[in-house]
Amino acid sequence: MAEKKETKAKATKAKAAPKKVAAKKTTKAEVEAIDVAVAEAPKVEEVSPAQANPEKFLKEFDWHNYEEGIEQVEDKKLQEFEKLVAENFVDTLNDEVVTGEVVYLSDRDAIIDINAKSEGVVSLNEFRYNPDLKVGDKVEVLIDVREDATGQLILSHRKARVIKAWDRVNAAHDTGEIVNGFVKCRTKGGMIVDVFGIEAFLPGSQIDVKPIRDYDAYVSKTMEFKVVKINHEFKNVVVSHKALIEADIEEQKKEIIGQLEKGQVLEGTVKNITSYGVFIDLGGVDGLVHITDLSWSRINHPNEIVELDQKLNVVILDFDEDKSRIQLGLKQLSKHPWEALGEELKIGDKVKGKVVVIADYGAFIEVAEGVEGLIHVSEMSWSTHLRSAQDFVKVGDEVEAVVLTLDREDRKMSLGIKQLTPDPWTDITSKYPVGSKHSGIVRNFTNFGVFVELEEGIDGLIYISDLSWTKKIKHPSEFCNVGDNLDVVVLELDVDGRKLSLGHKQTTDNPWDKYEDDYGLDSVHTAEISEIVDKGATIEFNEDIVAFVPSRHLEKEDGKKLKKGESAEFKIIEFNKEFKRVVASHTAIFREEEAKNVKAAAKKVAASNSEKTTIGDVNEELQALKDKMDGKK
Repeated sequence: MAEKKETKAKATKAKAAPKKVAAKKTTKAEVEAIDVAVAEAPKVEEVSPAQANPEKFLKEFDWHNYEEGIEQVEDKKLQEFEKLVAENFVDTLNDEVVTGEVVYLSDRDAIIDINAKSEGVVSLNEFRYNPDLKVGDKVEVLIDVREDATGQLILSHRKARVIKAWDRVNAAHDTGEIVNGFVKCRTKGGMIVDVFGIEAFLPGSQIDVKPIRDYDAYVSKTMEFKVVKINHEFKNVVVSHKALIEADIEEQKKEIIGQLEKGQVLEGTVKNITSYGVFIDLGGVDGLVHITDLSWSRINHPNEIVELDQKLNVVILDFDEDKSRIQLGLKQLSKHPWEALGEELKIGDKVKGKVVVIADYGAFIEVAEGVEGLIHVSEMSWSTHLRSAQDFVKVGDEVEAVVLTLDREDRKMSLGIKQLTPDPWTDITSKYPVGSKHSGIVRNFTNFGVFVELEEGIDGLIYISDLSWTKKIKHPSEFCNVGDNLDVVVLELDVDGRKLSLGHKQTTDNPWDKYEDDYGLDSVHTAEISEIVDKGATIEFNEDIVAFVPSRHLEKEDGKKLKKGESAEFKIIEFNKEFKRVVASHTAIFREEEAKNVKAAAKKVAASNSEKTTIGDVNEELQALKDKMDGKK
């Protein structure tokens, strides 16, 4: 029985014993807080049942419920203690930003009370932006190191600012809140802006609605921005100042465009200059003056007329309310130059001007501001051989010309330069009579001949057949080159048609006149087969005469045909001086001899009729001669 009671007592003692918790280092501040809590707890003055009647209390006491009660009391005390610690002390195990109070400042550090087990330390370098930091200031910090080698709690104000800054930046991006930023410096493509301590990127195109010419003017300025983009992966932030004013500008645009009228004159400021025109700021809305609407005169670039930030008056030519596009004009504010052109100017008058544009077909001359005339290339020289206008003038040249046509209604004028000199065809008959010899320059080729310039404005044509007496020419380039000097003879002259027919071969005697005597019909010459060609062969008697031998006329007396390189006698069977055609035959030589023999035999037979007694004898003799000839074929 005693053992049983002892065992039960031990079990009860074990249950009543509090659970062991890992020991924690209690600071002086924690002990003082607990003492204060205990001191402030309500005190009980009543006498308990155990004190009033101890024997009765022990006899009736329920030990089982007592043990459970002890456990409940201990748990309740523990919960109250944990609650007290949670309400008064910071959990240093969580990475969150907390607010602390500066309790002490040294030369290097600031001691911050964050209601933890101990105070934390922050380097004063993290407060460089706030040189007026003092004891009692509230600051945000992040627990950087829970305990260093000395057991000290290390805090970071800079990391806390970064975390809070990212929270503020993200909130500003989500809500569209306008934030203030400090422009720190320039960078490639834009600026670096400090927003809540975070370096954000401000693209150059997002600084203002107008092009920025001086980025340095924005450095070290505090401006308002809108967070337009955040890259959480790379921790990049993009801000815009332009976005803040675009909405207001859009409203201004609609209001201004609603009041616009065509022909209205407004004052504006040159905002941007491009190669195709000028953008004008009309006070919240932009308009474009195309380069063709800047001046009545031709210009190469708008900066010849205007400059940036220049104020000027412009007239509204057209506008698009839907797309908010406004077309402006500057030259329309002045009278059209053609309207100011004097009435005294007429066809045939001489004018002076500057070459402003050159094309292949001619040049445009500005005879007055905004008034141009065209000199066609055909009116630049009396020569009928057309060249490029650049051969005569260049841009910027001052030239004199004659007015050929004048249309004030269509504002067109044609001019001429060649009219300032006499027409060379005026006395053409006396200078270049038919049969006269001259020297000229080859200017151009055609498939049928060569154009030769005798002087400026006088060109003549040499047909391909009049280039050489002897050579067969397929194209003039086989005979001469452009720029060569050629001697010519005037063959024909058409004054009304301004045409001159020339000949080159006529400057020398026709060698075929002599060849006609030397290589006349039936003449015999010795030559060598030079080439075997289609349907025959060719032989060369000299450098000019190449004769053709038909295939059937290549046969020799033994029945074989002549081969290339073989020499023989040839008889001229055709000679055409006009077409330079010579045909020869080798076969005709021995065939002619045979024909002579036949004639001789016939005469012999006729002469000896008296000696022959019968017709059969004569026939026999003729048959024998015929057989002899047939045997040689």
